[in-house]
Amino acid sequence: MTTKIPANLKYTKEHEWALVEENTVTVGITDFAQSALGDIVFLEVPEIGTNLKAGSTFGVVESIKSVSDLYSPVTGEVIGKNSDLESSPEKINEDAYGSWLVKVKVKDTSELNNLLTAEQYQEFCNTSH
Repeated sequence: MTTKIPANLKYTKEHEWALVEENTVTVGITDFAQSALGDIVFLEVPEIGTNLKAGSTFGVVESIKSVSDLYSPVTGEVIGKNSDLESSPEKINEDAYGSWLVKVKVKDTSELNNLLTAEQYQEFCNTSH
């Protein structure tokens, strides 16, 4: 299975992507994840003001095949959420990297060092499945 893995993003082993812009991280799910899930029919993400902890769940994505938890790549406060996806979650299937879920103001930017590079994520996908 060939999936797109943009080089400018960071990744988690739970298949979330993170776009880092100074102390703000935009979070979504990877092309690999949306492809594995199949047709996405439901999405739940936290409200603005919610505090997230790196590695803990912050929402769910549901497809016709399964329900998957979403894991935060960083600790911080939700400062934006993509409300369009709640009414049209299938947009994630159409463009996983254009369909962000939440924007998080990062509490400790050193946590970003724990995320995978595009090359590391590609290797992880190749060896774990």
